[in-house]
Amino acid sequence: MDIQAYLVRINYDGPMGLNFATLRGLHRAHMLSVPFENLDIVPLQRPIHLNEQALWNKIIVNRRGGFCYELNGQFSWLLKEIGFEVTYLNGRVYNRAGERGRDFDHLTLLVKIPGRSGRWLADVGFGDSFLEPLTFEETGEQPQAVRAYRLEPVKGGLDMLQRDYDGKWERQYFFDSQPRKFPDDFEDACLYHQTSPQSGFTRGSAISIATPDGRITLDDDHLIVTKNGMRDEKSIDQEERPVLLQKYFGVIL
Repeated sequence: MDIQAYLVRINYDGPMGLNFATLRGLHRAHMLSVPFENLDIVPLQRPIHLNEQALWNKIIVNRRGGFCYELNGQFSWLLKEIGFEVTYLNGRVYNRAGERGRDFDHLTLLVKIPGRSGRWLADVGFGDSFLEPLTFEETGEQPQAVRAYRLEPVKGGLDMLQRDYDGKWERQYFFDSQPRKFPDDFEDACLYHQTSPQSGFTRGSAISIATPDGRITLDDDHLIVTKNGMRDEKSIDQEERPVLLQKYFGVIL
């Protein structure tokens, strides 16, 4: 891997030691620089491949984003090249009814520093979520800006919960601690989310990126800008989309 090219892509010029400061800085930089998006699925209808070369070309060379399998797959490669220990974990996303999705619905990462204690949940592929890794050693709230997160033990694994701007806690996804193989164990779920009418990724286009004080999201018909919990939404014309994609996300289709 050309690590320097990756760092330029995520606008990172911070520490590069094998320590938490580096992990935190890289995670935050990735969230602020690489969008969560499904544009290869809708509207482009291009197949998504999870091999290293395909991920590198899409995210680093072509300056695109992706969804969990792509973003966490690429980020894990960077972390391993630096020397972190990375374990791939099977996540199952909660729907609005509070039900878990299918196995391998989501890819998330457990990260350790060799020779040191401590474990962190790293996830740059869940969209509107934590900017910095969460520690497994804390069972209570882990505040980040005006939100907070916590990892709650449940039968068979852990739930990741988010306290939203309104103060309510919501379960985001479940994950277990069994090490998985990437991309092998996630290929079927990745194909499902590209092709199934039941997948949320096939129902419309969306691209979203974190900002230091919120998030910017562009879907089929709306531009949504959130700052410090305040949401501003406006309708857009289709002619505006290419301009907005380039302006806010650096994406040219």
